[in-house]
Amino acid sequence: MTKTTFPVFDGHNDTLLNLYNDERGQGRSFFERSEIGHIDLPRAKEGGFAGGFFAIFIPGTGSMPDFDAHRNEHGYDLPIPDAVDTAYAQREAQAMSDLLHHLARESDGQLVVTRTVDAIESCLHNDQLAAILHFEGAEPIDPALDTLQNYYDNGLRSLGLVWSRPNAFAHGVPLRFPSSPDTGPGLTDAGKALVKACNQLGIMIDLSHLNEAGFWDVAKLSDAPLVATHSNVHAISPSARNLTDKQLDAIKESDGMVGLNFAVIFLREDGQWEGDAPLETMVRHIDYLVERIGIDRVGFGSDFDGAKIPDAIGDVAGLPKLIDALRSAGYDDEALRKITHENWLRVLRKTWR
Repeated sequence: MTKTTFPVFDGHNDTLLNLYNDERGQGRSFFERSEIGHIDLPRAKEGGFAGGFFAIFIPGTGSMPDFDAHRNEHGYDLPIPDAVDTAYAQREAQAMSDLLHHLARESDGQLVVTRTVDAIESCLHNDQLAAILHFEGAEPIDPALDTLQNYYDNGLRSLGLVWSRPNAFAHGVPLRFPSSPDTGPGLTDAGKALVKACNQLGIMIDLSHLNEAGFWDVAKLSDAPLVATHSNVHAISPSARNLTDKQLDAIKESDGMVGLNFAVIFLREDGQWEGDAPLETMVRHIDYLVERIGIDRVGFGSDFDGAKIPDAIGDVAGLPKLIDALRSAGYDDEALRKITHENWLRVLRKTWR
């Protein structure tokens, strides 16, 4: 495998939750090569992974729906999980945030929690892993927004309003295939206030997982570029989680961007949970996005440690295989620099204060 000459800055991973679980020793395995999960420091260095958005995702208090139990001959339709309690969400968010900051302290400068684009660029130049603190779902934020400033002060710079369940701010799309993303009502009044507050602070708003009505509410309210950190093309894979052409056009108009999600159920035309999705399928989504919204608005949003990804990638060490596939498909060095990291820096410069 050829190591990429381009650092990869990635739009989404669930590594904090993965490390938070007992199986990976509450984070201790991050500095050692592991066979568990997708990201640790040795594999990140091997794959040219330079950092990205480290999500805090609040697990539900019940068991996750069994994907196999909800398959049908056409695809799948998982029930929407129950909402989670704010106090519980705040405890879990604090624990995972503390874990990220602890890893940074213990890393001897190899991992940095970044709050500015200049800090990210410094990490890229100094071979340090740059981590942006991201909430995948706004459940830790109280509806009155009293805690938002505290989270910002602690490093929060990116916020997904929802995961695939309702909360006080918005409604997420179900994990359903085939399906339109038009699956429910738009933002609540608290959600509209949250969008405006994020604009004022310079917190990036992530549209992944948000239903279509909520997407259009954000598009009307926000003065920042529209960004979906880990979403794919609905015209190729008609999952409720993927973006329609009309949504992609709005992202282009706002000069935002989309990060390619590596999850096989959002890549495959048949929506199935099978790892034999070829690299060509990933390239096809990239090609479509580039043609629809432009080379300056496409990146990676892997969903490492949060999804089943193609066997051809395997884990973070496999990133050079995707880059080689893009190069073979005709992407030159300038385009690959944009897709691997420059586009994320561009959109963050337009968003952060």
